[in-house]
Amino acid sequence: MILTTVEQIPLRVDSDGVIRVGKTRVTIDTVVQAFEEGATAEEIAQQYSSLTLAEVYSTIAYYRRREPEVKEYLRQRRHLAQAIRKENESRFSPQGVRERLLARRVDKR
Repeated sequence: MILTTVEQIPLRVDSDGVIRVGKTRVTIDTVVQAFEEGATAEEIAQQYSSLTLAEVYSTIAYYRRREPEVKEYLRQRRHLAQAIRKENESRFSPQGVRERLLARRVDKR
């Protein structure tokens, strides 16, 4: 007997172009990073309880089959995050943030 079941990959692209796993807010970035850091599928599913073990395994399998493309996507995401961080820091200087927040706390007393 030959099985001919085709399974859907539990990945979706949200309105911001971010790849998320299943119907959760967990990103492929999160699963791949945990996997690359040595976490097992079981550990990842335990850490992110909104994911099923099957979703984690499918995501890892997708990553392993399409590693160059996924790594390029992750590289682009890191680049975008750095650009956004740089833009935010130019608009809102991080210098003295702690002191300003502590001063606000004192002013409220």
